[in-house]
Amino acid sequence: MTKKKNKQKPLTGFTALMDRFSLTCKSEHDMDKLAHIFSYYISDIVEHVLCFGGDILNITGNVLLALWTVEKNQLSDIITLVAKCSLEIQEKFGIYHTREGQDLQLKIGLSAGRISQVIVGDKQHRYLLVIGRDVDDVQLAQRLAQANEIVLSWNCWKLCEQYMFEVEIMREDEAVKLRDMRIIDPFDFDEHFDKCLDYLPHYRTSVDTLRTALELDPDSTLEETLRKHIMKNLLKKIDEGQPVEYISEFRTVTMVLVSLEFHKTAWMLHLCHLIQEAALYISTVIEKGGGQLSRIFMFEKGCMFLCVFGLPGDKKPDECAHALESSFSIFSFCWENLAETKLVSVSITSGPVFCGVVGAVARHEYTVIGPKVSLVARMITAYPGLVSCDEVTYLRSMLPAYNFKQLPEKMMKNISNPGNMYEYLGHRRCIMFGKRHVAKERHKNHPLLDREKELQAFLMAQQGCLHQKKGQAVLYEGGKGCGKSQLLDEINFLAQKEEYRVLPLKLEEADSKKSLYAIQTLMAIFFDLDTCPAYCRQECLHKQLRGIVEEQLHCLFNDFFFVKFPLSFKVLHMDDLTRQKKIKACFFQVLQKAVRETPLIFLIDEAQYMDTASWEFLEALLSSVPIIMVMTLTPTYTLCSWAQNILQSPQAILVPISALAATSLLRMACWELGVVSIPQELQIYLLRRCFGNPLYCEVLCQDLLSKDILLFHDYQKKEKENSKWETLSANAMKSTMYSISPAGSEDRELYVCTVKDDVNLDTVLLPPLLKEIAINQLDQLSPEEQLLVKCAAVIGHSFHIDLLHHLLPYWEKNKLLQVLRALVDIHVLRWFNKSQELSAKPTIVPSSIKTVDQTKEEKKKSDAGSHRLQEEVSLPQTEVLEFGVPLLREAAWELWPKAQQIALHLECACFLRDFACRCRSCHGGDFVPFHRFAICSTKSSREISQLYRYKDNSSVLTQVITDKLQLPSPQDTFQFQTKSSRIQKAFTSKHYRTEEEFLDQVSRKLAYTSPKKAKLTIKPCHCEDILKLVLSPLTQHCLVIGKNSCAFYYLLEAAAASLDLSDNYMPWHQCILTQFPHPLSCLEAFFYLRKASSLLGQPSAFSFFKKHKVKICQFEEATFCSLRSEVCFNMGQITLAKKLARQALRLLKRNFPWTWIGVLFQTFLEKYWRSCSLSQSPNNPSENKKKLAVLQQQVHCLSLLLQLYNLEATASSRRFACLATLMQKNLVEELVNEAEVVSTYVALSQFSQTMGDRENWLRCEKMAIQKSSLCWFSREGLLATAQLLQALAYTKLCLGYLDYSIKLGFQAQEICRYIKKPALENLVLSVLFRSAFLKKKFDLCVHVLESQWPLISQGHDVLGLACFYSACLDLLLHGEGFLYRPFSECLRFIQHYEHSCILTSQNNVMLGVYSSLAMWFAQDSQWYQLKQHFSKACQLVKRTDASLFGSHSFVRFLECHVLMLQKMPKCLLRHISLKAHSQTLKYYFKEFFSRCVTCPVYHQWVSQLKASVMSYEERKPMSLTNISDPLDISSIWIKEGFLEENHFYEGHLGIEI
Repeated sequence: MTKKKNKQKPLTGFTALMDRFSLTCKSEHDMDKLAHIFSYYISDIVEHVLCFGGDILNITGNVLLALWTVEKNQLSDIITLVAKCSLEIQEKFGIYHTREGQDLQLKIGLSAGRISQVIVGDKQHRYLLVIGRDVDDVQLAQRLAQANEIVLSWNCWKLCEQYMFEVEIMREDEAVKLRDMRIIDPFDFDEHFDKCLDYLPHYRTSVDTLRTALELDPDSTLEETLRKHIMKNLLKKIDEGQPVEYISEFRTVTMVLVSLEFHKTAWMLHLCHLIQEAALYISTVIEKGGGQLSRIFMFEKGCMFLCVFGLPGDKKPDECAHALESSFSIFSFCWENLAETKLVSVSITSGPVFCGVVGAVARHEYTVIGPKVSLVARMITAYPGLVSCDEVTYLRSMLPAYNFKQLPEKMMKNISNPGNMYEYLGHRRCIMFGKRHVAKERHKNHPLLDREKELQAFLMAQQGCLHQKKGQAVLYEGGKGCGKSQLLDEINFLAQKEEYRVLPLKLEEADSKKSLYAIQTLMAIFFDLDTCPAYCRQECLHKQLRGIVEEQLHCLFNDFFFVKFPLSFKVLHMDDLTRQKKIKACFFQVLQKAVRETPLIFLIDEAQYMDTASWEFLEALLSSVPIIMVMTLTPTYTLCSWAQNILQSPQAILVPISALAATSLLRMACWELGVVSIPQELQIYLLRRCFGNPLYCEVLCQDLLSKDILLFHDYQKKEKENSKWETLSANAMKSTMYSISPAGSEDRELYVCTVKDDVNLDTVLLPPLLKEIAINQLDQLSPEEQLLVKCAAVIGHSFHIDLLHHLLPYWEKNKLLQVLRALVDIHVLRWFNKSQELSAKPTIVPSSIKTVDQTKEEKKKSDAGSHRLQEEVSLPQTEVLEFGVPLLREAAWELWPKAQQIALHLECACFLRDFACRCRSCHGGDFVPFHRFAICSTKSSREISQLYRYKDNSSVLTQVITDKLQLPSPQDTFQFQTKSSRIQKAFTSKHYRTEEEFLDQVSRKLAYTSPKKAKLTIKPCHCEDILKLVLSPLTQHCLVIGKNSCAFYYLLEAAAASLDLSDNYMPWHQCILTQFPHPLSCLEAFFYLRKASSLLGQPSAFSFFKKHKVKICQFEEATFCSLRSEVCFNMGQITLAKKLARQALRLLKRNFPWTWIGVLFQTFLEKYWRSCSLSQSPNNPSENKKKLAVLQQQVHCLSLLLQLYNLEATASSRRFACLATLMQKNLVEELVNEAEVVSTYVALSQFSQTMGDRENWLRCEKMAIQKSSLCWFSREGLLATAQLLQALAYTKLCLGYLDYSIKLGFQAQEICRYIKKPALENLVLSVLFRSAFLKKKFDLCVHVLESQWPLISQGHDVLGLACFYSACLDLLLHGEGFLYRPFSECLRFIQHYEHSCILTSQNNVMLGVYSSLAMWFAQDSQWYQLKQHFSKACQLVKRTDASLFGSHSFVRFLECHVLMLQKMPKCLLRHISLKAHSQTLKYYFKEFFSRCVTCPVYHQWVSQLKASVMSYEERKPMSLTNISDPLDISSIWIKEGFLEENHFYEGHLGIEI
């Protein structure tokens, strides 16, 4: 014992602040604020105490106990020092104002005297206590102090230099209040401080170190002693070398506070022995239940033990139940075995807390902070002498209600709404058997999904029992939430439908401790004893046993069913074993008689909780009675030997329950939300979190509804165009949403849902139930595995090894790989595979405790040693991994404190910023061309520059995803650049002059595609991987850290990348023909842009009031409009797309007119003034690139307007389209990239063909050919070449050179496959199909359709599917027996999607579809269906153009018209004048020849149709075999005579054959 000066500083207002947080609680978010406030405040106080030579003994709750250790004769000087320290602390930190409005205040108590240090515990764990009269005095002093006051104990006042203090006597012989210190000359406090330093040997020795303990030399003995004072889970992390900032977490725990109050007459030494005995017992009991004894602290004649269940690494599934059982055991032990105990009180609470380190750097402590910590302390005072718990613990324990007693409500200090309180009474046997399990009512429109295999096992058991007259057992095994109970409900429904007698029972964990409980309950259900009143039970049982069991044996069931039959002499002389055997024999007799009358089924849910005696009974029953037993099991539990015998029996089958397929899970989500359609972002949210688990899906959907995250809209079959971007989500996305068929929905309203614009689903917190499940799984891992998973969770669902290593820099790469492989082995992680799409059936991995533990044990057995493991570590084929267990990533991310979360996200963003560009194969750069140069003058660029170090086009991202995150070596770059420049130099001065030269060069290039000859070898494109693993996560990181300007920048980049990958966002890749963009990529772009919209805020109705929440430059606003216009175009929102494209051009200072007068004026300017005023490039390279950025966007917007107006065949739209063409052609002269120029001229040439402008068609095609000499050295160059080949194949097809067209088409397809451009490849295949179809090569047609199907079926490509089914209809009508898709499938698709905005905007395609359908119905004589579809075709015929697809559809329409005239019964044509019909046909023939002048391939066909009509008018019927089949090409187009008759086209189109 030594003389010590104590100072206790309780923090007032902290409990009230926690209570305020608990009332307005947003779970972990508010806990984070609370912990930050406490730690920040306490750290300043701790440092101040250390500066004055003190030390912190402990930090308990809101109380800090400081200590100055000195000799007795030094006490007065030290009291003066401590008083000065206390006054300064009150002056600086006495009041702390929080934003929540609750001030934190200090009250300080001082005492001085002799104290004792006591260490309790065992060899593994030890706890330090300080006891003595002066410890009680300091606690009394702080209790007497009010806020901002300092109170000295009476002993401290007697020992100090009283003349130096201004005090107020509070209570005689108890305490005094310190007001101030009298500084009297010659007293100098600095001299006094220096004097006191001689008394403090542990005072700091340097400015940088506040505690000398930090400078101690290594001492293994001391270290071994100190380790016993640290909790084991924290010790593991320290041994692992984890940084202090990585240790803190937010999680839900259960706290147990045990209070022992001793008699005042007890001796101090005896009290120490009692505390030691209590500590040993408490720590033992708590650890068995999965908890830890965290802290022991003393009060006057009493002691408290704080125990915590669920700390990191300790989480168990039944945490609250274990805490209650342990608490009752401790309560009983202390009352019965601690003699001097006056009162024992135990309180238990459960809830979210901060578990981590608080204090200063020099002195911190691991503790728990939260409202539930304050509540557990208040409950000890409010309910003394009881084992009390809060309502959350009561509900989460899942223990029977009869084990609890509700307590009266009591007021608690600073706790405004504590909720209901309960006394736990311990396990008490209820004198009652269980009750039957009542199945949920089966919804007729919600059938059981994906359980055909499982139900088949039950049906087979039914048949086996019926035919073999033997018992059958079906055991379904699956993890929590996989749908076992729903499966039993379905079996119950099916069995009762077939008039089986079903006995349903659901067991709980507590039932496993009761012998024969399951059989007792099942037989009680059999006898209907569970539903009859207690007074009728004996009579009911007697009636059912009569005639089966002897009367004198009825008394055997007295204890079993709680009845009172008279005890017979025969039973009286039986021992217990004989009685049990006799009871079982009686049950067998009853059941055997029952199954003869009605088949019997036992349904037992959660059978792993069945007691051993019941398993034994069921095993005997199975072999002797033809009964069906259906049970469900959870694989984490070890079954008894009798259960194993049943599993191994030939009469039993074990059926694992598989995960739901993705489509079934999404269908279930629609049912839960009450909608028929959900958006893709919600699909991704559910699929990534559920992994096919129905329970997870159900809980997540309910959570989304409770959080008011979703918006619901009326379902409208006919889509309408939107005039505003903000209202686009609900109506324009139906064709790309996951939907269910609204069966039985005629009489009810249907809805679709969307996610609110300001909601980020990635940061939506998990529901508490699901988070607990995931945390249980996480805590089964080792500390290093937990840390790795938590860091990976920050990165995202998938992550690269190098980025993970960046967050764990103190780990060696070899160690990282070892831990990763260990996690892969136990299925927590899995190597990323591109073929695993969300739309495919997800594979659920066993994530149970047993699986993880078994895998680890097997791994330990298989590994000979760590040396062997290190030798086996090697780099995998891919260095990208993803989470393989549902919810784990989300739960691990939520564990991080907010500050640490932001720091880690910032680290990720800084790492990824250098790779947020195109891949090396695409020559780097931004996805929005020259994006970074265009924003260099704005304020937002400064924020972006913090995350982005720009690298010019020469720096590229090489193999970021598939190989290593590293830049290429200088040697590789030099070789690449040298070879490219050498080849380019050879062709710079030489352009192709003719089509023949170009095609000859294509043939030579494609003939040598081997890497050795380097003719057509470029590295594969990794832009898709960059989008998924760089840009998309980067936007998320920026949003989390609050860098909204950066987030907006990268959202634009991600949207541009998504559209680029869909082959649709092409500033230099325009194509006027029908595009087939990948719908999922376009949809991703829509969601990126919607997030960007939410960052900008809601637009104002008046432009002069418009003010964005994020500062962006005019170029970014224009790019934002341009990208939205592109997305609207893909979704069929034509009007909105035009509006946004015009708005983008206006922001780019390039107006596009609205009226025809404006068109005339702008056309005049473009023709005469623009050509003379081309601006010269500035000398500044940066300004030049900024100009190019604007120029690229202008060209892109004009290309969009050209495509938009080209969809409408009106004269007004053609004027606008021609103006867009002219403006685009003027701008393209300023482009510096040859590939861009080629692509633009290809697009312009094909537009001219659709307009019938032969002169421009020829000129633009020749220009494209001449500019294409440099298009073999880059990916965009190859793309431009493929587009040019496709255009030439298209031209040859239009002119009738079908073989040539087929050859060019295959060459274009080869390049498209090589550069992986599926949309362009699909377009090429469409041209190939037309050529093969007209050539009557129907086997080739089928081959082309087989190649098209994978390109359009991966996503929900509505337009691509429409063209595909149109081709299938052509084959059905004219394919001479070739069939690729049945007519019913084609018709079903059209009926489902014909009102889609995407298809209603495609007149060319839909005219052909409706005409083909009408022809089919005409051949089948279904005249009503024919008229219905023909009328739709008549409305579209005037809206088509002269393109190949438009001409083909026009021909199909004319064919249908003629067929109607010749085959429709006269009775149906009575109201139609034959002459009028003929005049209409003649008008359409004339219209065709005048419109489709640039597509002569169909002219002969139409001429023949016209001749057939003329012959019909003259009453000369003509055979229509040539109408129902395509024309004989050999007799029409391939003849030389035909070509000679068409010299006009040959001469004017420059065709060379």
